[in-house]
Amino acid sequence: MGRILAIDYGRKRVGIAVTDPQQIIANRLTTIATHTIWEFLNKYFQDEKVDGVVVGYPMTLNNQPSEAVNYINPFLKKFEKKYPEIKLETFDERFTSRMAFQTMIDGGVKKQKRRDKAMVDAISATIILQNYLEYKRNKI
Repeated sequence: MGRILAIDYGRKRVGIAVTDPQQIIANRLTTIATHTIWEFLNKYFQDEKVDGVVVGYPMTLNNQPSEAVNYINPFLKKFEKKYPEIKLETFDERFTSRMAFQTMIDGGVKKQKRRDKAMVDAISATIILQNYLEYKRNKI
């Protein structure tokens, strides 16, 4: 069984989370600059067995795609062309940044550290992945 990778794709940064090999627990992995995503994915897929990738897909409150999909959709298309053997799914990422920030507060992270957008992005990816895993478990 391979891992599932989650991507919180942004214009400047990409938050990345990954499951354990048994696909039970979501763990924060890293945050990288958006322009380095393909280099990162090439290396990661070479080093690790990955069964699937989940990309956070921003929706509005009335269940319509938000404006952010204008830069996420081209990433999804390129991913499908570059890695056709890897299952790609999108998952609603509404409120994940807010939840990540609250998680940092609840975890006792100091105010100065909470300003670190890279940390927020990585935690958001972890929340997306954990929600996805729970959705899949409840669906079965």
